[in-house]
Amino acid sequence: MTLIDHLPVLIIVIPILASLLILLAGWWDRRLCYPISLITILLQFGAAIVILLQVMREGAIRYYLGGWAPPFGIELAIDSFNSFILATILLLAAATAVYARRSVEREIGPEKTISFYVLFQLLVTGLVGMTITGDIFNLYVFLEISSIAAYTLIASARKPRSYVASFNYLVLGSIAGGFILIGIGNLYVATGTLNMLDLARLLPASFELATVHAAFLFLVIGFSIKAAFFPLHLWLPDAYTESPSAVTILISTVMAKVSIYALFRIIFTIFSTAYIIDVFPVTGFILFIATVAMIAGAVLAIAQSDLKRMLAYSSVSQVGYIMFSLGVTNQVALEGGLLHILGHAVMKGCLFMVAGLIIYRMGTSRLSELKGIAKAMPISCAAFALAGASMIGIPPTIGFMSKYYIVLGALEAGHWVYAGILLLGSLLAVGYIWRFIEIAYFRDGRDRGSGARTLEAPASMLAPMVALALLCLLLGVFVEGLMEIVGPAASLLLGGA
Repeated sequence: MTLIDHLPVLIIVIPILASLLILLAGWWDRRLCYPISLITILLQFGAAIVILLQVMREGAIRYYLGGWAPPFGIELAIDSFNSFILATILLLAAATAVYARRSVEREIGPEKTISFYVLFQLLVTGLVGMTITGDIFNLYVFLEISSIAAYTLIASARKPRSYVASFNYLVLGSIAGGFILIGIGNLYVATGTLNMLDLARLLPASFELATVHAAFLFLVIGFSIKAAFFPLHLWLPDAYTESPSAVTILISTVMAKVSIYALFRIIFTIFSTAYIIDVFPVTGFILFIATVAMIAGAVLAIAQSDLKRMLAYSSVSQVGYIMFSLGVTNQVALEGGLLHILGHAVMKGCLFMVAGLIIYRMGTSRLSELKGIAKAMPISCAAFALAGASMIGIPPTIGFMSKYYIVLGALEAGHWVYAGILLLGSLLAVGYIWRFIEIAYFRDGRDRGSGARTLEAPASMLAPMVALALLCLLLGVFVEGLMEIVGPAASLLLGGA
């Protein structure tokens, strides 16, 4: 076997070793922590692209750890769905890693630098493991690795509120983990296996068992908490607002998307569309809750006085769009939902980077103190406007294209009212995006010095932000190429295993 054949396991093993190297190197010179972490994540991203291309060219990859085939061994299973998710999360992880150095220096004490980058690496590694594992119990193990790292990273900010936010997330995350573990146990009782493809093959014979219904509910509730699906989002606003900027970017773009991936994987691959439509019909309920989430999240975002908190509540609304596609459960809507996973990760990453840059220069993210800031930070505010246009769904951005496919899928399924409410949600997004634009561009603020050269952030922070802002546009313009990836992925989900 060649090195490329071993990429599925190397993409997990190498970063685990890198986290140990960061710890050891940091004891000698903490300045080595950042380059080791950055190089490792860039290598992971490169490996993810190679894996995605190989899957699209040759089909699904099944890698047996130790050469032991399931159900006795553990496998890494990569298909068109999770290879797309893998590339998405490592794209955002790489952008965050580039952005993080100056932000971490400002917001986190030097005594925490070593532990920060160790945990940063473990968080990304746990999420990668969740994405490519073919074993549902190992999905839970990697979930706990990433969750523990996230709890600690949120608390790494030097302010008391971050400790409270971390504790609240810890409590709700532990409840979610308990639900997930019980659900996995029920599936094992019903089938005697933990391999996802074996579960998909054996579970239909037990669809009528109460144990299976309970497993489904436990797993859906658990991962809905992790994904911050309304009304199980209570941990999210404080966690996003009070954590360091680099951590906010990572958990809002990467961690949330992997939780949604796990939810989709369990519902469509293990239980199948036949289960959620015919045996235990829940699509109508999910569609209703998703619609409420879109509106409620947008209204709550409009009501906020802090930029980071406003963006946090907008994530509640945007998760609703992705779950809306699950509720519609047809090819076109799911294509839109998968596009929105990528689109929301890119545009929300850009928006939170802008918020982090403002905090870096101004020391605050309160909207009342940001009047006229566009004159001093023109590049940052322009990036916010472009990513905000994508959040609203203005053509030809990726946000428009993803919502277009979701609405089209809803209309094909006959959900005319829900499609209209989805469009209303996009109009409400204008409210909170325009609020910042109006404050930044059209209100006179205090003298901020000589202009952009005084307040615009360092190039290492500007570059990933500008790149993500441009991606919001380019992904929409060249969406046909993306459809060659998300189309087969949506077909795979609707076809079950």
